[in-house]
Amino acid sequence: QVRLVESGGGLVQPGGSLRLSCAASGSIFRIYVAGWYRQAPGKQRELVAAIASGGTIDYADSVKGRFTISRDNAKNMVYLQMNSLKPEDTAVYYCNAHRALADYWGQGTQVTVSP
Repeated sequence: QVRLVESGGGLVQPGGSLRLSCAASGSIFRIYVAGWYRQAPGKQRELVAAIASGGTIDYADSVKGRFTISRDNAKNMVYLQMNSLKPEDTAVYYCNAHRALADYWGQGTQVTVSP
């Protein structure tokens, strides 16, 4: 069992930056693939970025070059640094951890990009 708690969301102007944090507790977090997903109103949840236990990283095309995912296994933390934010990045951002059939989600944090 893994419990995930996100923080760091908020309101930011276009071109600004935010850093999301996800604190994990419970199981051996380092063996899980950790990721960030987002869901905008009226849209399906989509993968933003993911980082495997060995460090392999994957990004959605829409955020490549602007967002950076990282993890600190010693602290059981996952981060998403978001730069050059655009209004279309507005969504609820969810932290995820999965391995085999195990799949865990945080409660989400709102990110709003608006003038």
